[in-house]
Amino acid sequence: MQSFEIDKSDLLRIKTALEGDDAELELVLKEYHASEIAILFERLPQEARERIINILPTEEASEVITEMTEESHPEDLLVSLDPEKRTEIVEELDYHVATDIISQMDEEDQQEILQDIDQEDASSIRALLNYDEDTAGGLMNSQVICVNINSDKKDALDEIIRQSEEMEEFYTIYVVNDDKILQGIVSIKDIIKARSEVKIRDIYQHDPVFVKADLDQEEVAKLISQYNLTSIPVVDDHMKLLGRIMVDDIIDVMEEENTEDILKISGVSEDEELSGNWKDAVKSRLPWLVINLGTAFLAASVIRQFTHVEEELPIIVAYVTIIGGMGGNAATQALAVTVRRISLSDLTDRQTYRTVLKEISVGLINGAANGLIVLLFALLYDKNPMLGLVLFLAMTGNLVVAGLTGAGIPLVLKRLGIDPAVASSIIITTFTDCIGFLLPLWLASKLLL
Repeated sequence: MQSFEIDKSDLLRIKTALEGDDAELELVLKEYHASEIAILFERLPQEARERIINILPTEEASEVITEMTEESHPEDLLVSLDPEKRTEIVEELDYHVATDIISQMDEEDQQEILQDIDQEDASSIRALLNYDEDTAGGLMNSQVICVNINSDKKDALDEIIRQSEEMEEFYTIYVVNDDKILQGIVSIKDIIKARSEVKIRDIYQHDPVFVKADLDQEEVAKLISQYNLTSIPVVDDHMKLLGRIMVDDIIDVMEEENTEDILKISGVSEDEELSGNWKDAVKSRLPWLVINLGTAFLAASVIRQFTHVEEELPIIVAYVTIIGGMGGNAATQALAVTVRRISLSDLTDRQTYRTVLKEISVGLINGAANGLIVLLFALLYDKNPMLGLVLFLAMTGNLVVAGLTGAGIPLVLKRLGIDPAVASSIIITTFTDCIGFLLPLWLASKLLL
């Protein structure tokens, strides 16, 4: 099945249907999956969204709201609905989805919704609201299927059937004791294959992989990826089972974390919505540009110290910009690879040393290769072999510095407890610009003048 993309024909069809009666609109909506309607919502005004949600059956309406992106603000859509329709939808949502959406509302709207819905649902959502949204607790679904370790096959199957009535899907059955303390996991296959007199304690798997409720969501993603899990249990400090995190929720987390890292490396705040307006973009980016401007003045001050070189050898200015630009590009490559390595695993001292050494080696080889090209260009075009030598040494030196800073600075920042994706790019740009200007001008002053 191909992924759905919005085109003019789909939008025109929906907008035309919106101009007609509800029966016509309902007929058109039946041809779209809930996830496709959620994508169409990105291009529709709030009034159109409200009408569509009100027409859709509660189950499908809840699926649409579940599929809406954070930038589409499903919380605003829920708040705008009739209280009765809103209550039906919220009660249909998975607890963790409802919690994520309700947490974006103001306190008054939160309390109104929680007072209207079933009190058992409200209690579960309130409990999840206590966890930070970027932790395992904020990510988990408190709806789990668990069986007592002392149960026999019949009792376990009866319990699974009872608990699964309100769950759309499940992959793992958790084994607990009388105090809901996690003991292990058991598959439905093993229960079905077991003899009738067999107890769960005889067939369950000990020592399951689990996470504490306060663990960062990125660490949860690493564990699920490392052990190839479809879900992972969440427990408190006393090993009491609190909920589970599904692999599809982790896919969203990984996408979110990757987007966040890309934005940070580019000097864009993660608070800026990808679909936000120009005012939000300016507010997010301007502070970083001002900082970059300050570092640019620092790099320019290096050039000011060598005005006599520029006056006597004006051609050097053209090559200085090339060397500085190449250093910036090489440093960005090293930075991207290093930040990615940091995000995937905690590097040991030996791995840290090898990462930096590798990037220095890469910088040396790439610098020499590019420096040779510049040397040949200066030799053939400018007829100046000494100028070529200066440029070769400057290019090689700057790309070595690029590799060293591109790998070393994020690793140092990580050790200091500073997010390497946020601060690295500005520091590295300053280094490569200053060294990229300093090396050719200084070498030229010593070897050519």
